[in-house]
Amino acid sequence: MTDQDDFTAFLDQRRRVAQAYVNGDAGPLGEIAAQANPATFFPPSRGREQGAGHVTAVNARGARSMAAGETTLEILHSQASGDLAYWTGLQHATVRFADRDAPAEMHLRVTEIFRREDGDWKMIHRHADFLAEAGSAPK
Repeated sequence: MTDQDDFTAFLDQRRRVAQAYVNGDAGPLGEIAAQANPATFFPPSRGREQGAGHVTAVNARGARSMAAGETTLEILHSQASGDLAYWTGLQHATVRFADRDAPAEMHLRVTEIFRREDGDWKMIHRHADFLAEAGSAPK
């Protein structure tokens, strides 16, 4: 199996992880999160988060804010070579936040970078921001 084949198979797991997250479960994301530094997250709310443990904690808080949702990853392109891989594209979601009655639609531009840790793909960076032309900031 080539690096690309292996990473393409992993992206199916990444899709399941995203679905769990929008349903309030950060556990699967924690399983694919980098355990060692460096690790970073540039969230849609702006700013930056750094450090493997801190990023995992920020993601856990984010998942707890969601009660139920559906999401899809629209992968525009991806590549893997050796111990590094990435995908970039769009994430579309309809999410019910724990503090809101109505579901919110979100459309995000996403880039994620992964490295192998002990043979498994682990996310070392996620950059997500709102897709402007879709008017996709949650209302």
